Amino acid sequence: MADDEDRNQRLASRTVGEAGPHVVFVHGLFGQGKNWTTIAKGLADRHRVTLLDLPNHGHSPWTDRVDYLGMAELLAAELRRLGEPVTLVGHSMGGKVAMQLALRHPELLRALVVVDVAPSDYPEAGARTDDPDEEATPFAGYIAAMRALDLDSLRTRDEADEALRPAVPSRMVRSFLLQSLVRDVGASGGWRWRLNLAALARDLGHLRGFPAPPAGATYDGPVLWIAGANSTYILPEDRVRMDELFPATRLVKIKNAGHWVHSEQPEVFLETIRRFLDVVEGG
Repeated sequence: MADDEDRNQRLASRTVGEAGPHVVFVHGLFGQGKNWTTIAKGLADRHRVTLLDLPNHGHSPWTDRVDYLGMAELLAAELRRLGEPVTLVGHSMGGKVAMQLALRHPELLRALVVVDVAPSDYPEAGARTDDPDEEATPFAGYIAAMRALDLDSLRTRDEADEALRPAVPSRMVRSFLLQSLVRDVGASGGWRWRLNLAALARDLGHLRGFPAPPAGATYDGPVLWIAGANSTYILPEDRVRMDELFPATRLVKIKNAGHWVHSEQPEVFLETIRRFLDVVEGG
């Protein structure tokens, strides 16, 4: 029975590359491991790159609650199975999961890469800005729109795209969200979300925060912080807390990129990761 329970808690994963040090990617809210496929293929010549689906996303199991400490522990279990310290890359919500893991289980990591998020609390709008021209990211509104979609009467993905448009005006974001809308295999062929939308709606307030780490905890290994130059998810005042918790931090801002920096500037992002891995691995 214990083995069955363990299997039921395994995170869905896919590994690209057959040899070399391990690099593990964890996605942000509403994402899936496959979002990192392009970057993974760019590293696979010299690395084994594992793309994980976090709980309540993609093909991974749903949990009773959506919280950072629970996700960090499930992630830690997966990293232990790899049998060696890894470089862990986390974007947005996944970046917060990665930070929590680094502070609690530093022995599992060779290095850490945090993409466009800070160890801070965030308002509902996602980014922190007073600029009225800054595009907000109303996550609660996205969830409400996805939950309101009538899946029983839905015929095509284009219909879903049109239904989401009022709440999600960005075509890029709609396309991103709709990656988690799939048809069931079988006679019914009905639509369903691969997101646990009810739990995400309930626990969204927790996901905006950053749980206090254990007293005195730091991660002293190498850390690369990547920010989109057009994003406001990392502010100058965040640097103090970043350096307190992660004293070996290097911050890189990528031009002409917002919060989805790896999608908006994939070639620059990949080269930035490659250079960091070269240093960490002594290449």
